[in-house]
Amino acid sequence: MIIVGHPWVKSQRFCKVFSIEDIKNSAPENIVLLEPLVDSHSFAAYCQENSIDFAVVVNTLDDAVFANALGAKYMICEEDDALMIQPIAQEYLFDTQILILIHSDKEISKIARGGVDGVIFAEAIC
Repeated sequence: MIIVGHPWVKSQRFCKVFSIEDIKNSAPENIVLLEPLVDSHSFAAYCQENSIDFAVVVNTLDDAVFANALGAKYMICEEDDALMIQPIAQEYLFDTQILILIHSDKEISKIARGGVDGVIFAEAIC
């Protein structure tokens, strides 16, 4: 299970971007965070063309399929969406990892039982 943003686990930071210029100016050790895909698909294509790791917030199965096709390293979902998307991601061998945004350690075991790829703490997002 992937755990992003917990103080015990070293992980990358996810930084929201709102333009190509923001992407160009992002630190190479950070993951570019796009949201939502309907408004940022051109940024995702830019990241893919330039081999820049990025994550995208997804709310639907369609968004998840496109995020994977565009080469997203991670997709961040609400728990209900992630539980619906995860089996499809496994069936089609998505390269994109699914993360659920959480606020407490107590949520980790519940999400692990659901078989989702991982979690991201809100503190990991800048």
